[in-house]
Amino acid sequence: MKLRVDHTTRYQYDAPVSYALQQLKLTPKDRPGQQHILDWAIEVEGGSQQLHYSDHHGNGVDLIAVHGGTSELIVRCHGTIELETWDGVIGQHRGAMPLWTFLRPTPLTRAGRGIRSLIATLGRDFGNEIERAHALSALIIDKLAYRIGFTDAGTTAEQALGAEGGVCQDHAHIFIAAMRHLGHPARYVSGYLMMNDRTHQDATHAWAEAHFEHIGWIGFDVSNGHSPDQRYIRVATGLDYRDAAPVRGMRYGAAQENLVVQLQVQQ
Repeated sequence: MKLRVDHTTRYQYDAPVSYALQQLKLTPKDRPGQQHILDWAIEVEGGSQQLHYSDHHGNGVDLIAVHGGTSELIVRCHGTIELETWDGVIGQHRGAMPLWTFLRPTPLTRAGRGIRSLIATLGRDFGNEIERAHALSALIIDKLAYRIGFTDAGTTAEQALGAEGGVCQDHAHIFIAAMRHLGHPARYVSGYLMMNDRTHQDATHAWAEAHFEHIGWIGFDVSNGHSPDQRYIRVATGLDYRDAAPVRGMRYGAAQENLVVQLQVQQ
């Protein structure tokens, strides 16, 4: 299957910006047998690309310097990705980061009383660890319905678990925190999802992956209740959202920003 992505991120500032720097992790991963980049381009208005490199997680990173005095920065990504049938199984661990690194909790994924209580609710009556992981995924979405407006980028897994609703980022963080507490390496994934009921979207997607002995990494999309398939494009991975965020940045000055995202993913 071939998927076409058109993704525009627009920052509008209420006053000219003297200096700003944006870090983009918006280039899909190229992994043999799973997904292959046929073409991909990043175009910038109001700034310029300074550097492209691969980070310690194997993510493609672009650094964008915003032109001094600009009131708007536009980042457009577009391209075509070819995906194979892989049904959520990524396979054996690769890259520079040792596997044990993904057992390490972060401030966003630290397991506290709520996460431990969630694990205890699962019980032990499972044929194998993968069955338990799927049961955990189902339990998380049962406890925390998908609702926007109750959490933000700084919400921890523990905080989200006690909220009135959460989004894919929160579901992934809770799952990661629980799986690490159970002794399984786990990581965060940001990417694109082709939805069956719409072409236009207002945000990228996020899910989690956990590592199992003799099989390797397996993906779990808690928000949608299944493992990723050919509709999913893996873009960046990391210990949590901060490692894999599509766009992060900093700026000088008191200007306030308005963010508008336009995204289309279609076959």
